[in-house]
Parts: sequence; C-alpha cells; structure tokens
Amino acid sequence: MGKGALALSFDGGNWLCINSSFRPLPYEQKKSADNINSRLQLVMRSGKVALGYKQTLKNLRSGKAKLVILASNTPPLRKSEVEYYSMLAKTGVHHFTGTNNDLGTACGKYFRVSCMCILDAGDSDILRSMPSEN
Repeated sequence: MGKGALALSFDGGNWLCINSSFRPLPYEQKKSADNINSRLQLVMRSGKVALGYKQTLKNLRSGKAKLVILASNTPPLRKSEVEYYSMLAKTGVHHFTGTNNDLGTACGKYFRVSCMCILDAGDSDILRSMPSEN
C-alpha cells in the first residue's frame, strides 16, 4: 500500500479501517500523554486556568501564570512570542504532544485550545511534575 492508503479489514463482526501512514505512539509517550491528560482534567476541576492566546499573554504580563501549555500545531510566531513572555516572567512552558483539538479535549472542552496557562493548580501536582524555570 502507498503512503496514506486505506485498507478495510473484517474483525469478527466489526469493520476496521486501517491507515498505513498511522504510527502508534511508543509505550513511554502514550504513558506520559495519559499522565498529562489526567493531570489537566484534575486542574480543570479543582484549579484555575486561562484558555487562549490573549488570556495567556495577559496573565504572563501580570505575573499570574504558573505554567504555560502549548499545543504542537500552534503557529510558530505565536509560539515564540508566548515562549518569550514566559522567559521574561520566569514561567515554565510545556509543549503538549497533541494538536489543539487534543488539548481542548484533554481540558474537557468542545473547542480547540492551542495555548493555555495554569493560574492555580488546585489538587493537581502538575506544577511539580512539569519543567519550570523557578
């Protein structure tokens, strides 16, 4: 099969669609992705976050942000600007392995989130487990 080719397979009553260009995540990456997703869910329930580029920059400038999380498909100019403000504010930046759709889903939202910052971690230990510049 060529690049991006699809194959259909019948598996005991279920049709499976197989994409040949799909590569499953290695075990370690999958484990860390599940770890960050569960921590994000706990932060969303018990802590305080700001979603979006404008809110993240506003909180970085005011010094309220504790950790910034960027999706993998954030535009490069926007990503470098957020990283620059994070460096000035001495705030850690975590590069989320998934896309903005995945980050929005991990936050429990039905919209895309390319940039977010954590203001208060609540019951989660996400600030201790993620890299920070403190």
